[in-house]
Amino acid sequence: MIQLALRLDPAAREIRKAWETDVTGPTDRAAERIARARFAAYGDQVYPDATFTLRLSYGKVAGWTHRGVEVPAVTTIGGLYERATGAEPFQLAPRWAEAEGKLDKSIVYNFVTTNDIIGGNSGSPVVNARGEVLGAAFDGNIHSLGGAYGYDGTINRTVVVSTAAATEALNKVYGLTGLVKELTAKRR
Repeated sequence: MIQLALRLDPAAREIRKAWETDVTGPTDRAAERIARARFAAYGDQVYPDATFTLRLSYGKVAGWTHRGVEVPAVTTIGGLYERATGAEPFQLAPRWAEAEGKLDKSIVYNFVTTNDIIGGNSGSPVVNARGEVLGAAFDGNIHSLGGAYGYDGTINRTVVVSTAAATEALNKVYGLTGLVKELTAKRR
């Protein structure tokens, strides 16, 4: 494998150089021009793109309406089993199929919030007003894809996996009760 990697390395470096020259370089330069234009138009009334700096955002748990269809704010563990068909893309992993009878199906699995999300925010904690961690942001809905250029609070949503679902899965699907005890221990 090492010999193969050494043989492939020159070609891989050449491809990377071409990618950086032809794709990421022009994209980065365009992003800089867009950022300058946004600042000229909006000043400091909008916050910058995700730049690996601390950013705080606030929002609320809320669904949205798309083409006349109400999209609920939460999914539950039970919904996972309701959608399972046994065939891709709705085929459950064997561990999840075996654990069905052990799980509390009313627990919120995922929820959406009105927080503005953009690439780089995944893994960010979602905290309520009491400082309790409710989950981790991991995605945005399809409408949030334009978030680098604008935010529409009526339809842009951040998708969050709930800590309750993670705890339930760690305990009852994966049997990692020791880890759960460690994660949920009260700090002094």
